[in-house]
Amino acid sequence: MTLEEFQRLGKEDEEWAPGWEAIEDAFGKVYADPGCTSDHYATKLLARVGFGGEDYLDGYTIYTSKKGYKHIVTFGMTELYFDEEAFGGEWSKWGYEMTIKLAETENEKCMWAIGLLGNLARYTYQQEKFFQPFQYVSFGGASICAERESAVTGLLIVNDTEVEGVDTVYGRTDFMQLVGITQKELEAIIENPELGQVLVERMKKDNPDLVTDLNRTKSYL
Repeated sequence: MTLEEFQRLGKEDEEWAPGWEAIEDAFGKVYADPGCTSDHYATKLLARVGFGGEDYLDGYTIYTSKKGYKHIVTFGMTELYFDEEAFGGEWSKWGYEMTIKLAETENEKCMWAIGLLGNLARYTYQQEKFFQPFQYVSFGGASICAERESAVTGLLIVNDTEVEGVDTVYGRTDFMQLVGITQKELEAIIENPELGQVLVERMKKDNPDLVTDLNRTKSYL
């Protein structure tokens, strides 16, 4: 798309959000089956940073997989709306949106993860530190879900196992999946970061989509 075409589309539709559409299109390829459902949860407008609040994300969509889990994606780590200055970049803002897959059947049981994603977005924006594959996030030995006791006390970052990254008018947008890991796994990776890839390979034998299950007690390292 040329800059002229981009400008014309922006003038024709003031609500055009090419970055937002790119995310939905990428997920639409995976969840195209009519049996798949999705629910979007927008953050409150006045709670967003642009209006003086603390939310750096505009919302989240929870997709229900036919495989029996919930798949959440953020909106706001990349450029979402019409912005001439962002056109033609190498990366769309931070270059990725975050995702997480949960072994849940009800959206209500996923709200804790939405809070988690919001906190990680705030960390990235405020500290200017972005996530890359095989980095980890520690919760100091506590459950990744403040509302539930769990042996899952850390997160490992990987490329989403199902949704591929896309090239947008603002640059590349990848999808970074957060995978819950146990304290034993986390400590092993902290000691030897190369074990991150080993862990993923072992987990995929039982859990090919790397779904986070707060009830998991088995460690793969």
